[in-house]
Amino acid sequence: MSGQERGDATATVTPEVWDIVFRSRAGLRLAGEDRGAATAPPILLLHGGGQTRAAWKATARRLAEAGWRAVALDQRGHGQSAWAPDQDYAIRCFAEDLLDVTAAFRQRPVVIGASLGGLAVMTAAAVAAEAGGPTPFAGAILVDVTPRLRQEGVEEVLSFMASDLEHGFTDLEEAADAVARYLPHRPRPRDLAGLAKNLRRDGDGRLRWHWDPAFVEGPGNIQSSLDEPSLDAAARRLTMPTLLVRGRLSTLVTEDEAAHFLGLVPHARLVDVSNAGHMVAGDRNDVFTQAILTFLAEALGPVSA
Repeated sequence: MSGQERGDATATVTPEVWDIVFRSRAGLRLAGEDRGAATAPPILLLHGGGQTRAAWKATARRLAEAGWRAVALDQRGHGQSAWAPDQDYAIRCFAEDLLDVTAAFRQRPVVIGASLGGLAVMTAAAVAAEAGGPTPFAGAILVDVTPRLRQEGVEEVLSFMASDLEHGFTDLEEAADAVARYLPHRPRPRDLAGLAKNLRRDGDGRLRWHWDPAFVEGPGNIQSSLDEPSLDAAARRLTMPTLLVRGRLSTLVTEDEAAHFLGLVPHARLVDVSNAGHMVAGDRNDVFTQAILTFLAEALGPVSA
């Protein structure tokens, strides 16, 4: 069974933000941040591969201000969540974790999944359907991810993730230089506090990304479970209100991949965000979050606690 903890004992930076902990069916600790009233309709935010819940800070704050309960989760092997002891990072594992987390809410959440998170959302819908259960989500928002991804873009992402695994970084400036080379369209930040949340200090004193290297290099690495026919079938299980948000500069989801997804999920809506790449929320957060709020209002109606 999964569970959650919320209260004054776990309050963090401000009274409006709480640490929250879920447990998967296997006992894996999944950490997150909780914003908004506990009785408000929930939204669960799932980051992309190699990211942490910090990627959602600005969006989660605006969602909470709009009357939602926004819970941003560190997925297995990432951030403050536990690394998988069996090094299993297949999509189905992330999907099962997601179903365990959603079961802890009093009402079905809307789920927002970026990249890896979106793959987990699609697969979770299929796993729930296979088990004969009800639709697990009130709505689904996929951020620059579809069942079919441009292979060159996938390889580019995984190459970046694997490039500094062994040696890590001397300091934040060196890590920021690596990100700037990978994302040349995005201005290099002057304040590196946000980047620091995606790094951990290892025993050798070097900084390394805040995720389990087995995610990309282990026997059960993420790429080993990227199966297009299975993901196509999973996407068809998205019977709830669904939105695809695509970065117009994305190297993973082109117009062809987006059109293929809309063929599988004909009721889904599509929003293209200009001047944004694969990391849409980081590239154009204001535009991205407004698109989310507009979809929620139009597809699900006014927020009611």
